[in-house]
Amino acid sequence: MFRIKTINAISPQGLARFDAERFVVGPDLPDPDALVLRSARIHDQELPASLKAVGRAGAGVNNIPVGELSRRGIPVFNAPGANANAVKELVMAGLFIAARNLGDAWLFARGLQGTDAQIREAVEGGKKAFAGVELPGRTLGVVGLGAVGRMVANAGVALGMRVVGFDPELTVEGAWQLSAAVGKAASLDELVRAADFLTLHVPLVESTRKLMDAGRLSLMPPAASLLNFAREEIVDAGAVVAALNSGRLHAYVCDFPLSILRDHPRVVALPHLGASTREAEDNSACMVIDEIKDFLLNGNICHAVNFPDVTMGHEGPCRLAIANANVPNMVGQISTAMAAAGLNIRNLVNKARGEYAYTLVDLDSLVPDAVLARIAAIPGVLSARRIEG
Repeated sequence: MFRIKTINAISPQGLARFDAERFVVGPDLPDPDALVLRSARIHDQELPASLKAVGRAGAGVNNIPVGELSRRGIPVFNAPGANANAVKELVMAGLFIAARNLGDAWLFARGLQGTDAQIREAVEGGKKAFAGVELPGRTLGVVGLGAVGRMVANAGVALGMRVVGFDPELTVEGAWQLSAAVGKAASLDELVRAADFLTLHVPLVESTRKLMDAGRLSLMPPAASLLNFAREEIVDAGAVVAALNSGRLHAYVCDFPLSILRDHPRVVALPHLGASTREAEDNSACMVIDEIKDFLLNGNICHAVNFPDVTMGHEGPCRLAIANANVPNMVGQISTAMAAAGLNIRNLVNKARGEYAYTLVDLDSLVPDAVLARIAAIPGVLSARRIEG
C-alpha cells in the first residue's frame, strides 16, 4: 500500500483515481510515499525519509523545494496545461478590462447615489471619462508561448488583433499549435516596443525576476497596458506604479493584489484567480495524480520538473528505478553491479536532463536486497527503488 499525504484541498475527482486497493490517502498520514498539494509552501517543512514523489496540482512549483528534492532523487510532478484554458479566459477578461476601463467604470457606477433620474444624469455626464479602445487592429504582445501563452495568442488572433510573440524556447510542437497569423519578435525589447497590450506567460526563475522593470517599461508605447497572470515577481511593482503615474502605462491588470498596487486607480488586481475554476482544479488534480500513480507503480516519469521523461513498458518480473547524477559511467557501474550478481538485463532506458538522470532497468529475475543496497551506494546514485511484478 502506498501512502499519499494531501496538503491543501485536492479535487475529489482527482483523488478518486487513487484506488483503495493500492493507495491510502489523507491529510495526516505519517511516513508518506508521496505528497499532493496545490499552493501550500513546503520549503520549511521536514520532508520524510519515506518520500518518493511530490505532485503539484498546477503548473508553478515555486512553493516546493525542488533543489533539495532533486538531490534526494525525488521527482516533482506538475500539471502543465491542465489549467491553461482557465488562465486564458482570465487573461482575455483582463484585456477587455484594460481596453474599456471597466474597473474604473464599475467603481464609478457603484458610487452613484440619488434617484434613478439623478443617476441617469450622472451617467451621461460621467461616462466619457471611461471611453476606451476596441481590440481589432491593436497589437497584442505575448511573452512566453507555452500552453497558456499559445491559447492567449490564438484568442487574440480570433479577436482581430495583431499578435506578436516572443519565446526563445518555443518547441516545434508548440509552434504547430500556434495560429499562422502570430508573428515572431526577434527580442523581448522589440516585442515590448510594439505592444499596445503586453501579457506575460513565463515561469519565475532568476532570469525572469523583475523582467518588466523600469527600463523595459519605458520602452512600451504611451498608454499601453500590461497584464500579468503568471507570477507576481516577474514585474517590478514599484516601477509599474511609477509608469502609471507618469502616464507611460495606461493600465496594469494582474492576479496579485500587493499593497503598493491595491488602491491605485489604474490597477485592477485580482486575488490569484488564474486557475480558480472547478474544471481547472479537476484537470490539474487528475493529471498530476495519474503521473504519481505511474511513477509509484511502474517507475515511469512524465512531466517532472527536475528529471527527464522516461517511460518503458514492463518486460520482466522485476524493475529497478534509479535516479542519479548525470556523470560519466553511471550506467556502466549499475550494469556491472547487476552482472556481478548474475542478473540478466532484459531492457534498459537511461535519459539525462541537466545535472540529473534517470534509469529504468527490467530484469529476468528479482533483485536481492543486498544488490539493491550495493547499487544505491554507488557514488552519484540519488535513489534506487525495486518494483516487482
